[in-house]
Amino acid sequence: MSRGRAYALVAAIAALPRLVVLLHERGHILTAFTDKGDDFARTFVASGTYGFLPGHPSAYTQPLYGFFLIPLYWIFGRHWEVVGGAQILVAVGTALLVFEIGRRVVSSWGGLVAAALTTLHPYLIWHDVHMNREILDQFLAAAIVLVTLVLASRPTLRFGVLLGVALGLGVLGNVRLAALPLVVGLFVLWQAGVRQHVVVAVSVSLAATALVIAPWVIRNRVSVGCFAVTTDARALWKANNVNTYRTLTHGGWIDNVPRYPGAPPTPQDAYELYLATGNYVPVDECAQMNFFSHKVHAFWLHHLGEKAKLALLAGQMEWQPSVVETSGRPQKGTFVDSLRTSTEPLFVIPLYILGFAGLFFVPRAFAVLAVSLLAYQTAVAMIFVGVTRYRVPWDFLLCVLAAATVLEIVRRARESGFVGGARQVAGER
Repeated sequence: MSRGRAYALVAAIAALPRLVVLLHERGHILTAFTDKGDDFARTFVASGTYGFLPGHPSAYTQPLYGFFLIPLYWIFGRHWEVVGGAQILVAVGTALLVFEIGRRVVSSWGGLVAAALTTLHPYLIWHDVHMNREILDQFLAAAIVLVTLVLASRPTLRFGVLLGVALGLGVLGNVRLAALPLVVGLFVLWQAGVRQHVVVAVSVSLAATALVIAPWVIRNRVSVGCFAVTTDARALWKANNVNTYRTLTHGGWIDNVPRYPGAPPTPQDAYELYLATGNYVPVDECAQMNFFSHKVHAFWLHHLGEKAKLALLAGQMEWQPSVVETSGRPQKGTFVDSLRTSTEPLFVIPLYILGFAGLFFVPRAFAVLAVSLLAYQTAVAMIFVGVTRYRVPWDFLLCVLAAATVLEIVRRARESGFVGGARQVAGER
């Protein structure tokens, strides 16, 4: 199959199921499951202020998804067709990147299988058309892996810059990736060798990452008052306090953790109060960030055993085949719940098995990279608390490994004569 035909097939496999879901969900795209980036984007288009309200700039969310929505709203308006269509295009782009990764690591057919497995993930088909920042996380994750592989084989400044840009955008979309540049940099050094031009390429990559992040961090220092990618330290605190474990084990999510008594109001608290009363009470965004950050550090220091127990639970939640169910989950009691509890495990359990086997059928370098990245995501989940939505952007690594296993099974079946014999029997019938 030619590359052009493969691209067309992958695009169709990615787009068509999502178009069906988008049409079914069109009434909910803008009214349910929305992200803070949507609030920030609407405010920016209306007033030029990136924040909850005009005249009150904020850094209370990771900015990339809002930046993604702004030009869409500005040019086309805020409509379900616009948001859903744009996100489907991103999903198609992700599938094409995975095809290229699979083509490089396995073969063209391996790339096709990997892309199909990635884009037909049951969780993603529904999730991708709704407002969620993970749509960009997955695209950038695939871009980071592809460029890392290229840089490891061709350590040039151009690819170093390209990798740095992808990593920088990844951090702006998900602060959990803050240490990822070091992981991929070490991989490139291991694979390409510690030579001068390799060290220079990796250094350029790290510098480009910093340059992409710097304008946003500086903007926050000037407009908000502190250097930060996001000031939402309360999210980290909700995942790291003495009530978190009990909340999670009793069917709640970290949003159900009891509020800290006497905690300073967050920008989101002030915004919710404004929506309820029409009155806006300014908050010290940096002070509340420092308050919750201090509480997290104190929990780690003084409750080490509790944190260890919580980390193990978080790792389990990250990797369990079924979607974590909480009392406040969206679409509770609907067909979406059935997908979470039945269809998702039917897809993920074989993927885990085939992905693990694939470690023995791909080049060692990719196996090391895949294990390193998945280990990094697991470690981050154990710090922040992870669930399916935080794992699936990186499931494409398992899909590439699974594709290698599938092709190996087919190859061995052909060599044993099983495939040819089956065809002959079918022809006789």
